[in-house]
Amino acid sequence: MEKRTALILGGCGFIGRNLLDFLITNNLVQFVRIVDKVPPQVAWLNSRHQELFNNPIVEFKSANLINNESCKNAFASSTQVDCWDYVINCAGETKLGHTDPVYKEGILKLSINCASQAALKQVKCYVEISSGQMMSSEKTPHKEDSQTQPWTMIAAWKKKAEDEIKNIENLNYVILRPAIVYGIGDKTGLTPRILGAAIYKQLGETMKLLWNADLGFNTLHVEDLCRAIWFVCQNSNSVGQVFNVVDDSNSNQGSISDLLIDLFHINVGYYGNMLSSVVDIAAAADEANDKHLGPWAEACRADGIENTPLSPHMDPELLLNKHLRLDGSKLKNFGFQLKWPKLTCEKIKEIIDDYIDMKIFPHCLRP
Repeated sequence: MEKRTALILGGCGFIGRNLLDFLITNNLVQFVRIVDKVPPQVAWLNSRHQELFNNPIVEFKSANLINNESCKNAFASSTQVDCWDYVINCAGETKLGHTDPVYKEGILKLSINCASQAALKQVKCYVEISSGQMMSSEKTPHKEDSQTQPWTMIAAWKKKAEDEIKNIENLNYVILRPAIVYGIGDKTGLTPRILGAAIYKQLGETMKLLWNADLGFNTLHVEDLCRAIWFVCQNSNSVGQVFNVVDDSNSNQGSISDLLIDLFHINVGYYGNMLSSVVDIAAAADEANDKHLGPWAEACRADGIENTPLSPHMDPELLLNKHLRLDGSKLKNFGFQLKWPKLTCEKIKEIIDDYIDMKIFPHCLRP
């Protein structure tokens, strides 16, 4: 198979670094450029991911993709490559709790800039990483062509970006809507719940959660997202399509809590839908964060951790009674197969062990 060139936008982030690892480990590309506003030296990479940037076929370029000129520079040719075969947009604002103007620039404007450049450069495949939070579907998993009603601000702006991308002429786009992505380097997917469980183990208290165990919380291992990205890049029939990407776990709040119970030997309870429905979600989030942040800081100090990007902070949007249930059959019907179909304790423990090795997760909280 002929090796291709790849441009990974937002390549120092959680998905981007794992995609780079996947491409290099499997010897899939002849050259890859990583573009990010955050340099790899300060991106909280583990030693394996740091070493990737020493590979001679990997180039890092600093750019602010919100700025059109900076975006053009990110796509510019070099002595190693004249044009890009595949462009994968893993960039964009991912932090919860921002205002609409921040997301308008950090998601919508950024994605339009990147997709427009990809069209001008006539790339073979431009992959936009969107959001799976397009509709709260309690009974029936949400399909790609079903009605959308995004329930997080990030998902709402991702949907606007999707609509704009579809209207860009001469763009060979594919849009992926992943479930909650977890794996090495995850800070915002499962990790806040993992940190919460670790804290309740230390406190010796029951971890009480809003709503009930059936709240949909579908998951996806980051390696399978990387494999899905490469799969659609290789499949010309994928162009112009939208795909959900989700594992077979049919994870919900209860199944994830059961894994955390097994790992940390804690008790978990639920307030139930009736009581939770009259709770002020913002106040509940503030109360939970006040309870969690102090013990987390104490555990970090006890282990001599002076600085860490990890936090058990929960944004109110994460506590809404919204089901994430995705139908992944469309991508499977195209021939895609999962490597990690089920969420397991072992995969959660990998995340923790990696962070302990990096000295950014307190050893005293290890399960």
